[in-house]
Amino acid sequence: MNIDFGHVLTAMVTPFHKDLTVNFSQARKLARYLVESGSDGLVVAGTTGESPTLSKEEKVELCRAVVEEVGGKAVVLAGTGGNSTTESIELTQAAQKVGVDGVMLVAPYYNKPSQEGLFQHFRAIAESTGLPILLYNIPGRTSVNMQPRTVARLAQIENIVAIKEAGGSMDQVSELRRLLPDRFEIYSGDDSLTLPILSIGGKGIVSVVSHLVGIRMKEMVNAFISGNITLATEIHLELFPLFKGIFVTTNPVPVKAALNMRGWQVGVPRLPLVEATPAEKESIQRIMESLKLV
Repeated sequence: MNIDFGHVLTAMVTPFHKDLTVNFSQARKLARYLVESGSDGLVVAGTTGESPTLSKEEKVELCRAVVEEVGGKAVVLAGTGGNSTTESIELTQAAQKVGVDGVMLVAPYYNKPSQEGLFQHFRAIAESTGLPILLYNIPGRTSVNMQPRTVARLAQIENIVAIKEAGGSMDQVSELRRLLPDRFEIYSGDDSLTLPILSIGGKGIVSVVSHLVGIRMKEMVNAFISGNITLATEIHLELFPLFKGIFVTTNPVPVKAALNMRGWQVGVPRLPLVEATPAEKESIQRIMESLKLV
Protein backbone atom coordinates (compact mmCIF):
# COMPACT_ATOMS: atom_id res chain seq x y z
CA MET A 1 0.00 0.00 0.00
CA ASN A 2 1.53 3.29 -1.15
CA ILE A 3 0.77 5.90 1.51
CA ASP A 4 2.94 8.68 2.93
CA PHE A 5 1.86 10.03 6.30
CA GLY A 6 4.63 12.64 6.20
CA HIS A 7 7.33 13.39 8.76
CA VAL A 8 5.65 15.50 11.47
CA LEU A 9 2.24 14.43 12.72
CA THR A 10 0.54 16.19 15.62
CA ALA A 11 -1.36 14.17 18.19
CA MET A 12 -4.08 16.77 18.49
CA VAL A 13 -5.72 17.77 21.77
CA THR A 14 -9.50 17.78 21.97
CA PRO A 15 -10.76 21.26 22.94
CA PHE A 16 -13.58 21.39 25.48
CA HIS A 17 -16.04 24.09 26.48
CA LYS A 18 -16.31 25.04 30.16
CA ASP A 19 -19.03 22.41 30.58
CA LEU A 20 -16.58 19.83 29.11
CA THR A 21 -18.56 19.26 25.92
CA VAL A 22 -16.41 19.10 22.80
CA ASN A 23 -15.64 22.51 21.28
CA PHE A 24 -15.83 21.55 17.62
CA SER A 25 -15.30 25.10 16.30
CA GLN A 26 -12.08 25.42 18.29
CA ALA A 27 -11.01 21.97 17.06
CA ARG A 28 -11.42 23.16 13.48
CA LYS A 29 -9.37 26.31 14.14
CA LEU A 30 -6.66 24.35 15.90
CA ALA A 31 -6.48 21.78 13.10
CA ARG A 32 -6.06 24.53 10.51
CA TYR A 33 -3.39 26.25 12.62
CA LEU A 34 -1.41 23.04 13.10
CA VAL A 35 -1.37 22.30 9.39
CA GLU A 36 -0.26 25.86 8.66
CA SER A 37 2.57 25.56 11.20
CA GLY A 38 4.46 22.47 10.15
CA SER A 39 2.22 19.44 10.60
CA ASP A 40 2.04 17.04 7.67
CA GLY A 41 -0.83 15.28 9.38
CA LEU A 42 -3.02 15.12 12.46
CA VAL A 43 -3.98 12.27 14.76
CA VAL A 44 -7.50 12.87 16.05
CA ALA A 45 -8.90 11.22 19.19
CA GLY A 46 -5.65 9.61 20.28
CA THR A 47 -4.25 9.61 23.79
CA THR A 48 -3.46 13.34 23.61
CA GLY A 49 -7.02 13.83 22.40
CA GLU A 50 -8.33 12.14 25.58
CA SER A 51 -9.72 9.15 23.71
CA PRO A 52 -10.60 7.18 26.89
CA THR A 53 -13.19 9.78 27.86
CA LEU A 54 -14.63 10.52 24.42
CA SER A 55 -17.74 8.69 23.28
CA LYS A 56 -17.79 6.90 19.93
CA GLU A 57 -20.09 9.61 18.59
CA GLU A 58 -17.75 12.40 19.73
CA LYS A 59 -14.77 10.68 18.10
CA VAL A 60 -16.59 10.31 14.79
CA GLU A 61 -17.80 13.92 14.82
CA LEU A 62 -14.30 15.17 15.66
CA CYS A 63 -12.92 13.23 12.72
CA ARG A 64 -15.64 14.65 10.48
CA ALA A 65 -14.89 18.23 11.59
CA VAL A 66 -11.13 17.87 11.08
CA VAL A 67 -11.52 16.18 7.70
CA GLU A 68 -13.85 18.97 6.56
CA GLU A 69 -11.35 21.58 7.75
CA VAL A 70 -8.01 20.24 6.52
CA GLY A 71 -8.78 17.19 4.39
CA GLY A 72 -6.69 17.28 1.22
CA LYS A 73 -4.20 19.65 2.86
CA ALA A 74 -2.91 17.21 5.46
CA VAL A 75 -3.24 13.56 6.39
CA VAL A 76 -5.96 12.90 8.98
CA LEU A 77 -5.61 9.77 11.10
CA ALA A 78 -8.30 8.65 13.53
CA GLY A 79 -7.40 7.04 16.83
CA THR A 80 -9.66 4.00 16.66
CA GLY A 81 -7.72 1.57 18.84
CA GLY A 82 -8.98 0.18 22.12
CA ASN A 83 -9.10 -2.94 24.22
CA SER A 84 -12.17 -4.39 22.51
CA THR A 85 -11.46 -5.72 19.02
CA THR A 86 -15.12 -5.55 18.03
CA GLU A 87 -15.48 -1.94 19.16
CA SER A 88 -12.24 -0.97 17.39
CA ILE A 89 -13.54 -2.48 14.17
CA GLU A 90 -16.82 -0.57 14.49
CA LEU A 91 -15.07 2.72 15.21
CA THR A 92 -12.57 2.19 12.37
CA GLN A 93 -15.39 1.63 9.91
CA ALA A 94 -17.27 4.69 11.18
CA ALA A 95 -14.14 6.82 10.82
CA GLN A 96 -13.59 5.50 7.30
CA LYS A 97 -17.09 6.68 6.34
CA VAL A 98 -16.29 10.30 7.30
CA GLY A 99 -13.20 10.33 5.11
CA VAL A 100 -10.11 9.88 7.29
CA ASP A 101 -6.90 8.91 5.49
CA GLY A 102 -5.93 6.20 7.95
CA VAL A 103 -6.21 5.02 11.54
CA MET A 104 -3.90 4.72 14.52
CA LEU A 105 -4.38 1.60 16.62
CA VAL A 106 -2.96 1.52 20.13
CA ALA A 107 -2.10 -1.83 21.69
CA PRO A 108 -5.02 -3.06 23.82
CA TYR A 109 -4.75 -1.86 27.40
CA TYR A 110 -5.75 -3.44 30.72
CA ASN A 111 -6.59 -6.90 29.38
CA LYS A 112 -2.86 -7.65 28.74
CA PRO A 113 -3.01 -9.85 25.61
CA SER A 114 -0.17 -12.18 24.65
CA GLN A 115 1.91 -11.46 21.54
CA GLU A 116 -0.37 -13.84 19.62
CA GLY A 117 -3.38 -11.97 20.97
CA LEU A 118 -1.90 -8.68 19.76
CA PHE A 119 -1.31 -10.15 16.32
CA GLN A 120 -4.84 -11.52 16.02
CA HIS A 121 -6.36 -8.26 17.32
CA PHE A 122 -4.59 -6.06 14.79
CA ARG A 123 -5.08 -8.53 11.95
CA ALA A 124 -8.84 -8.62 12.58
CA ILE A 125 -9.07 -4.82 12.44
CA ALA A 126 -6.86 -4.63 9.34
CA GLU A 127 -9.06 -7.15 7.55
CA SER A 128 -12.14 -5.04 8.34
CA THR A 129 -10.91 -1.92 6.51
CA GLY A 130 -9.01 -0.78 3.46
CA LEU A 131 -7.48 2.14 5.36
CA PRO A 132 -3.74 2.23 6.07
CA ILE A 133 -2.90 1.51 9.69
CA LEU A 134 -0.37 3.09 12.06
CA LEU A 135 0.25 0.77 15.01
CA TYR A 136 0.95 2.38 18.39
CA ASN A 137 3.14 0.78 21.02
CA ILE A 138 3.15 2.53 24.40
CA PRO A 139 3.68 -0.04 27.16
CA GLY A 140 3.74 2.64 29.86
CA ARG A 141 0.02 3.13 29.28
CA THR A 142 -1.07 -0.31 28.07
CA SER A 143 1.06 -2.61 30.30
CA VAL A 144 1.95 -4.71 27.25
CA ASN A 145 4.95 -4.30 24.96
CA MET A 146 4.46 -5.13 21.30
CA GLN A 147 7.65 -6.98 20.51
CA PRO A 148 9.55 -6.37 17.26
CA ARG A 149 8.90 -9.88 15.94
CA THR A 150 5.17 -9.35 16.40
CA VAL A 151 5.38 -6.07 14.49
CA ALA A 152 7.34 -7.86 11.75
CA ARG A 153 4.52 -10.40 11.42
CA LEU A 154 1.96 -7.61 11.22
CA ALA A 155 4.03 -5.78 8.61
CA GLN A 156 3.23 -8.62 6.21
CA ILE A 157 -0.39 -7.43 6.17
CA GLU A 158 -0.73 -4.98 3.28
CA ASN A 159 -2.51 -2.12 5.01
CA ILE A 160 -0.46 -2.17 8.22
CA VAL A 161 2.20 0.29 7.11
CA ALA A 162 3.80 2.01 10.12
CA ILE A 163 4.28 2.08 13.87
CA LYS A 164 4.39 4.84 16.46
CA GLU A 165 6.95 3.51 18.93
CA ALA A 166 6.86 4.91 22.46
CA GLY A 167 8.51 2.14 24.41
CA GLY A 168 11.46 4.34 25.35
CA SER A 169 14.03 1.79 24.20
CA MET A 170 16.39 2.68 21.39
CA ASP A 171 17.48 -0.96 21.28
CA GLN A 172 13.90 -1.91 20.49
CA VAL A 173 13.75 0.70 17.72
CA SER A 174 16.99 -0.67 16.28
CA GLU A 175 15.55 -4.18 16.32
CA LEU A 176 12.37 -2.93 14.64
CA ARG A 177 14.36 -1.28 11.85
CA ARG A 178 16.48 -4.42 11.45
CA LEU A 179 13.46 -6.73 11.14
CA LEU A 180 10.99 -4.57 9.21
CA PRO A 181 10.91 -4.03 5.45
CA ASP A 182 12.15 -0.66 4.21
CA ARG A 183 8.63 0.40 3.19
CA PHE A 184 7.39 0.05 6.81
CA GLU A 185 7.80 3.37 8.60
CA ILE A 186 8.80 3.96 12.21
CA TYR A 187 7.62 7.11 14.00
CA SER A 188 8.85 8.27 17.37
CA GLY A 189 6.15 8.51 20.00
CA ASP A 190 8.36 10.68 22.21
CA ASP A 191 9.34 14.19 21.15
CA SER A 192 12.72 13.94 22.85
CA LEU A 193 13.60 10.78 20.88
CA THR A 194 12.72 12.16 17.45
CA LEU A 195 16.30 12.88 16.39
CA PRO A 196 17.78 9.65 17.81
CA ILE A 197 15.09 7.58 16.07
CA LEU A 198 15.64 9.42 12.78
CA SER A 199 19.31 8.48 13.07
CA ILE A 200 18.53 4.76 13.01
CA GLY A 201 16.04 4.81 10.18
CA GLY A 202 12.91 6.39 11.58
CA LYS A 203 10.53 8.43 9.44
CA GLY A 204 9.46 11.16 11.86
CA ILE A 205 7.42 11.98 14.95
CA VAL A 206 3.85 11.86 16.23
CA SER A 207 4.34 14.95 18.31
CA VAL A 208 2.81 16.79 21.24
CA VAL A 209 5.14 19.82 21.27
CA SER A 210 4.26 20.56 17.65
CA HIS A 211 1.17 22.28 19.09
CA LEU A 212 3.65 24.95 20.20
CA VAL A 213 6.75 24.65 17.99
CA GLY A 214 5.53 22.85 14.89
CA ILE A 215 7.61 24.83 12.42
CA ARG A 216 10.75 24.28 14.49
CA MET A 217 10.07 20.53 14.69
CA LYS A 218 9.66 20.43 10.91
CA GLU A 219 12.92 22.35 10.50
CA MET A 220 14.72 19.84 12.72
CA VAL A 221 13.44 16.85 10.75
CA ASN A 222 14.14 18.51 7.40
CA ALA A 223 17.65 19.44 8.53
CA PHE A 224 18.38 15.82 9.40
CA ILE A 225 16.94 14.53 6.11
CA SER A 226 19.01 17.04 4.12
CA GLY A 227 22.17 15.95 5.92
CA ASN A 228 22.61 19.01 8.13
CA ILE A 229 23.08 17.02 11.32
CA THR A 230 24.65 19.98 13.13
CA LEU A 231 21.55 22.13 12.67
CA ALA A 232 19.23 19.24 13.57
CA THR A 233 21.19 18.71 16.78
CA GLU A 234 21.11 22.43 17.62
CA ILE A 235 17.31 22.50 17.29
CA HIS A 236 16.96 19.28 19.32
CA LEU A 237 19.00 20.76 22.17
CA GLU A 238 17.17 24.10 21.95
CA LEU A 239 13.81 22.36 22.31
CA PHE A 240 14.92 19.70 24.79
CA PRO A 241 13.64 21.57 27.90
CA LEU A 242 10.22 21.79 26.25
CA PHE A 243 10.34 18.11 25.23
CA LYS A 244 10.71 17.18 28.89
CA GLY A 245 8.66 19.98 30.45
CA ILE A 246 5.55 19.32 28.41
CA PHE A 247 5.37 15.95 30.20
CA VAL A 248 5.80 17.34 33.72
CA THR A 249 2.56 15.50 34.50
CA THR A 250 0.22 13.21 32.58
CA ASN A 251 -0.29 14.10 28.91
CA PRO A 252 -2.32 16.05 27.76
CA VAL A 253 -2.60 18.07 30.97
CA PRO A 254 0.54 20.20 30.36
CA VAL A 255 0.00 20.86 26.64
CA LYS A 256 -3.57 21.97 27.31
CA ALA A 257 -2.26 24.39 29.94
CA ALA A 258 0.36 25.66 27.49
CA LEU A 259 -2.19 26.18 24.72
CA ASN A 260 -4.49 28.05 27.09
CA MET A 261 -1.55 30.30 28.01
CA ARG A 262 -1.15 31.09 24.32
CA GLY A 263 -4.78 32.13 23.95
CA TRP A 264 -6.30 28.92 22.66
CA GLN A 265 -9.56 27.95 24.30
CA VAL A 266 -8.97 24.23 24.71
CA GLY A 267 -10.32 24.02 28.25
CA VAL A 268 -9.26 21.59 30.94
CA PRO A 269 -9.12 17.80 30.69
CA ARG A 270 -12.05 15.58 31.54
CA LEU A 271 -11.94 13.51 34.71
CA PRO A 272 -10.16 11.41 35.80
CA LEU A 273 -7.48 13.85 34.60
CA VAL A 274 -7.40 17.27 36.27
CA GLU A 275 -5.88 20.55 35.15
CA ALA A 276 -2.26 21.41 35.87
CA THR A 277 -1.44 22.61 39.37
CA PRO A 278 -0.17 26.16 39.94
CA ALA A 279 3.38 24.81 40.35
CA GLU A 280 3.12 22.81 37.10
CA LYS A 281 1.74 25.83 35.26
CA GLU A 282 4.60 27.98 36.57
CA SER A 283 7.13 25.42 35.33
CA ILE A 284 5.50 25.29 31.89
CA GLN A 285 5.31 29.10 31.78
CA ARG A 286 9.04 29.44 32.51
CA ILE A 287 10.00 27.06 29.71
CA MET A 288 7.70 28.79 27.26
CA GLU A 289 9.08 32.20 28.20
CA SER A 290 12.62 30.96 27.64
CA LEU A 291 11.63 29.94 24.11
CA LYS A 292 9.64 33.16 23.56
CA LEU A 293 6.40 31.24 23.12
CA VAL A 294 4.45 33.56 25.44
